[in-house]
Amino acid sequence: MPALLGAASADEYSALLHEVVDTIADRFRTVAAPSSGPDGRRLHDLVDAVELDTAGIGCRDALREADRLYAGHTVWFHHPAYTAHLNCPVAVPAVAAEAMLAAINTSVDTYDQSLVATFMERRLIDWTAGRIGLAGGDGVFTSGGTQSNLQGLFLARERALRDLDGSRRANLPRLRLLAGAAGHFSVARAALLLGLDEDAVITVDGDVDGRLCPQALAQEMARREAAGDVVMAVAATAGTTDRGLIDPLAPIARLCAERGVWLHVDAAYGGGLLLSPTRRHLLDGIEHADSVTVDFHKTFFQPVSSSAVLVRDPADLAAVAWHADYLNPAAEAGGDDAEPNQVDKSLQTTRRFDALKLWTTLRALGPERLGEMVDAVCDLAASARELLQADADFTVLGRSDLSTVLFRFHPAGIDAASADRLVPLIRRVLLDSGRAMVARTTVEGTPWLKLTLLNPDSTLDDLTAVLDLVRATGRGLLAGSDLAAQTPAQVPISASAPEPAGMAGSAGARR
Repeated sequence: MPALLGAASADEYSALLHEVVDTIADRFRTVAAPSSGPDGRRLHDLVDAVELDTAGIGCRDALREADRLYAGHTVWFHHPAYTAHLNCPVAVPAVAAEAMLAAINTSVDTYDQSLVATFMERRLIDWTAGRIGLAGGDGVFTSGGTQSNLQGLFLARERALRDLDGSRRANLPRLRLLAGAAGHFSVARAALLLGLDEDAVITVDGDVDGRLCPQALAQEMARREAAGDVVMAVAATAGTTDRGLIDPLAPIARLCAERGVWLHVDAAYGGGLLLSPTRRHLLDGIEHADSVTVDFHKTFFQPVSSSAVLVRDPADLAAVAWHADYLNPAAEAGGDDAEPNQVDKSLQTTRRFDALKLWTTLRALGPERLGEMVDAVCDLAASARELLQADADFTVLGRSDLSTVLFRFHPAGIDAASADRLVPLIRRVLLDSGRAMVARTTVEGTPWLKLTLLNPDSTLDDLTAVLDLVRATGRGLLAGSDLAAQTPAQVPISASAPEPAGMAGSAGARR
């Protein structure tokens, strides 16, 4: 068959895709665990065994090999025992749209490469800005929250430098970025990429739960001003990665407005609340931000990648524009160059038409249903927290505005140090078994297990089964003489999670 997709290969393309779709659909019907659980050494060997410098094996054989190698050993985020990271199961219409945009291969950097796709993306940017409250704002789709944060903070840097007297070289070392301790790491990395000084990122104290404290922010702003520094931006978070907390956006926005400081809100995780019928108020104040990050591939249930950065003032996006005649030519003689070339708004040049996935999902399901799905995962997290708090074997940390739960196995009779050592061991054993996936993190020096719940089809019974596995694993490790003193790398692969069914006192038995 021809190597490229076109008229001559259309029939073969159709047959191949049907086979792939049928194979993956069968895996979705039959998958029994979030992963196959093989160790890294085996996966490395499986990949190394494939020879890439031989003659081609043909489309069908290549795709069947990909199914065995990739799909056979992947992580299934739709499985209810997957509770680890901010990876969501994806909306069916979005997956179908992904196939459409991949085949057509549109790039939305210039109008003459995208035509109607440009207008569809622009409409979704307007829709999102409207949901935020940035009437008349603008923005652009990006690859993810990291890039959205980088662009938002780049625009903040450029506005700060524009408003200062003197040269860029002289003023750049004066710039400071204020952020909460629980903000995403990409904020600090953006500062590095933007050429700010090593001490440019100032961590502002949080409240008892870890949210950025407005009073501490006001004090830090005053200290920076007294020191002759320039606060180029405050980075607030609407949905911290570990605890799903939302900073008090309204008072933070007032402080920034009073001092003329750019406010960037990282709502990569919490952006889905824009559609929530019950929790939208948690984002009150976001409408006063100068830039906002939203990840549609988290709480809008879109396939990776699908994100956007939105700005209050469209003129601020001009800071990323860079002239090249082959991308943004000057107006032709005797006429206007009205082509809406979005390369003038983006840090990227070539960009996928990822907006099509969100467009199709909104048209298929409607924003109200998506909002109900967001509420469902937040409600599930609240129920899981209540279940854990009532269980003497577990300790729970605080609460969440979204859908994460931090907890640890700490039954009576073991000290805190032993409970600390169990956290990475439990996670590792469950990961190696493939039967359940939980994450781990550290808060103020204490390790915790983490549930990140983004599956609105999961139930409390599903989570009870995961917690029973955590309990059974912890008990098994404690019973294994010196296991609790080992590092994760020392845990024997054979120490797989025991069956929780029928255990006296288990969460499942009490319910």
